Amino acid sequence: MASLSLQLRDYRLTVAEILYHMPDHPGLLQSYIWQDLDIAPRYPVLRKFLTFWERELDGKLHSVKVASNSIITPSECRFVDAELKLH
Repeated sequence: MASLSLQLRDYRLTVAEILYHMPDHPGLLQSYIWQDLDIAPRYPVLRKFLTFWERELDGKLHSVKVASNSIITPSECRFVDAELKLH
């Protein structure tokens, strides 16, 4: 139920691909996929996570790619024409 109230406040499903330098091998990049509900375009939840990352984790950030999409869109809400029941 909490996610529905977030959706009604314009939170969107947000996915970020985070590339970071491996602590033991800084010449190598590792990918991390992050997903949560967040508000575009400022992304406060993602920014909080990235601040935590930079403060607490050893892998230096290289780049972040972000994609988001609203979870409920008008094209997904349709009236039912018929209801069938099977015993």
